[in-house]
Amino acid sequence: MKNKKSLLLFPALAALLFANPVAAQGAAPASEAPELVPHPWVTLPSTRTAESYFTNLKDGDVKEAPLVVRFGLSMRGIVPAGKTAGRAGHHHLLVNQPLPLDFKQPLPFTEKYIHFGKGQMEAVLNLPPGKYELRMLLADQGHIPFFVYSKPLTLTIGKQNAGVTPASLLGPARIEIMSPADSATVRPPFRVQFHASGYNISHVGAKAPDTGHFRLLMERPGRKPEVMNFTAGQTEVWLNPPADDYTLRLELASTTEPASVMARAEAVNVKVVAR
Repeated sequence: MKNKKSLLLFPALAALLFANPVAAQGAAPASEAPELVPHPWVTLPSTRTAESYFTNLKDGDVKEAPLVVRFGLSMRGIVPAGKTAGRAGHHHLLVNQPLPLDFKQPLPFTEKYIHFGKGQMEAVLNLPPGKYELRMLLADQGHIPFFVYSKPLTLTIGKQNAGVTPASLLGPARIEIMSPADSATVRPPFRVQFHASGYNISHVGAKAPDTGHFRLLMERPGRKPEVMNFTAGQTEVWLNPPADDYTLRLELASTTEPASVMARAEAVNVKVVAR
């Protein structure tokens, strides 16, 4: 953007997004090995590539500001900044910035590099009208990037609405299954995407306070529920279950008190048919 003001993220956004900076502690190995739940129905994603991405935006979208932006993550988990656990990291949003040339240096703290160091999965953006290039990038405990990022996404803000608060857009704290949709018919393998609004996500190994990890229960008639615990901070899973009718129930369990359930999502019913 030619106009510097178009890059500014407004105070309400800054208060929502920024965690305290943490000194860089060196890059963790950028292995492509996935963080998979040990369950016979869990399989690799179709791309077999770790990536960070937007779950509610697509390239070329035209939106009004402020707006909620949601983040997804494939083959990795989330952990707050300053914490190390497995291959987990925390999200960053790059505004009109290319990927860094040096992946051994920590990302700066500026209005063009937005850090989600608490383990967030969403943000409110309040950008002035104009055209923007956005991309997601995962980084380690010291904000040194992994080779886990999104394709650049072009977003046009057509109008900026005054007097809209982040709270009015985000709504109450909750978790949800973003896909598949309720009553959907799916063929395996298929992706189940989770989302948390108002909650922070973490790998349990970090023992980060005030964070949770997802747990998925898959129920079918006449059988015991299948339970999958996403203790590495994962926010999605690819599944290859037998053909049947299933009810999916998602929970957010405390990372520090495993028996404590912080939130439950509305159940989603799906029919899995043979390939």
